[in-house]
Amino acid sequence: MKSLRLGAVALAIAVLSAGAAFAQTTMRISIATPQNSHQGVAIDTFAKEVEKRTSGRYKVQPYYASSLGAEREATEAVQLGTQELTFTSSGPIPNFVPDVKILDVPFLFRDYAHARAVLDGPIGQELLQKFDSKGLKGLAWAENGFRHMTNSKRAVRTPEDLKGLKMRTMENPVHVQAYKGFGINTTPMAFSELFAAMQQGIVDGQENPLSVITSSKFDQVQKHLTLTGHVYSPAIFLMNKAAFDKLSEADKKAFLEAAKEGVVANRARVDADEKSAVADLRAKGMQVVDTIDKSKYQAALAPVYADFEKQFGKANLDRIRNAK
Repeated sequence: MKSLRLGAVALAIAVLSAGAAFAQTTMRISIATPQNSHQGVAIDTFAKEVEKRTSGRYKVQPYYASSLGAEREATEAVQLGTQELTFTSSGPIPNFVPDVKILDVPFLFRDYAHARAVLDGPIGQELLQKFDSKGLKGLAWAENGFRHMTNSKRAVRTPEDLKGLKMRTMENPVHVQAYKGFGINTTPMAFSELFAAMQQGIVDGQENPLSVITSSKFDQVQKHLTLTGHVYSPAIFLMNKAAFDKLSEADKKAFLEAAKEGVVANRARVDADEKSAVADLRAKGMQVVDTIDKSKYQAALAPVYADFEKQFGKANLDRIRNAK
C-alpha cells in the first residue's frame, strides 16, 4: 500500500510538472487596419514566430481593424499594461515619445531604402531606447509607407490645388502643422473613424500609404489620388515594458527576433503593394496623378521647414537626410 501511495504521489507530481511545462501565456496585439494588409501580415508573422520561438509557452492573439480601440487608445492600453502589445503607425506616438516627431517631417526621406537604413541603423535604435522610460518597449521599427493624398473633390497636381480641402490627418502635431502650410483645412481624427467621415462628406480626403488605401477600400469613397509621397510613415511593434522585463533573457530574445521577422514580412508586403496598387486603384475608377514636381511642394512648406529646424535642430534633420 505504501508503494502504491508513493506511486500515486509521484504520478501526481509528474502530471503537475507536465502541466506547468505546457502552461501557455496568451497576449494580445492589435492593429488599426484589416487583417489583409501590410500591418496584418506583420502581426500574424510576429504571433507565429513568438509561439514557435518560445515552444508554445507564449501565444499572441492578433486583433484587427481597431477592434481593441484606435491606435492612440491601444498605445495607452499597452502603456498602462491592460493590453500587452500593439503595432501602430507613428500617428499617435509623439504624444507618448516626443522625440519620434522628427521622423514625420515631410520630404525627409529619399526613398524606402533610405528610410529603412535610418530606422535599422543607429538613429532608429537610439529612438527605440526613448520608449523605455515611458512604460513602453519598442521591439522593432516596421513601416506604414510613403503617404499619398486622396480626395473626392478635384485632381491635385500642384500645392495650390490643396488649398481649402478638408482633409483628415493623423493625430500627429508635425503632420497637422505641415498640412496647414499647404492651406489644407486639417481634421485630426482616429483612423477607425475615417471611412465613415469620407463617406458622409465630413472630410474631403485623407493621406495614407498605398497599402492602407487599397486594404481599406478607400476607392469606394475617394475619386482622386495624387502620388505625393510627402511623408514617410514608420510603424512600430510596442510591448508593455513591465511585461517585457518579466520575460526570461531567452524569451526576450525570442520576442525581439519575432518582431524582426514581422518587419521583414511587413516590408515585403509594402513592396508588393507599391507595385500593384496604382493599377488596381485605376481599375476601380480612381483618377491618379502619378507625376508631381516635389520641389514645388517643398517650396510651399519653406516657413514650416524653418520652424522644424528650430524644433528639431538642423544638425539632427541633416543627420537623417544624409544617412546612407
